[in-house]
Amino acid sequence: QVQLVESGGGLVQAGGSLRLSCAASGRTFSALTITWFRRAPGKEREFVSGINRSGGITNYADSVRGRFIISRDNAKNMVVLQMNSLKPEDTAVYYCAGGILGWLPVRASDYTYWGQGTQVTVSS
Repeated sequence: QVQLVESGGGLVQAGGSLRLSCAASGRTFSALTITWFRRAPGKEREFVSGINRSGGITNYADSVRGRFIISRDNAKNMVVLQMNSLKPEDTAVYYCAGGILGWLPVRASDYTYWGQGTQVTVSS
């Protein structure tokens, strides 16, 4: 079984940065595709960024490409989402999700393991 725990959320002014971490327990972390999703108030959950199990392939939503960077350290069982140039529309609860997958899906239903979420609030 895998447990995912997010951290690093908080309140930041527009233009600022935050670093979200997704820490995992379990011995299968290096086999997991890890993806970040977010859900803003009154909106559907949406794909943000994903990284394959080796870290060699990444994907970003158009809305965050060029501002967010995803990376992973399999030795530490951790994935990091560095968020720069934050905008008020980035305000949401951010979730990391994992699955033993051979690709980088953007649908939440493809993922098996989920964290509890961390709140990110960007003030204008």
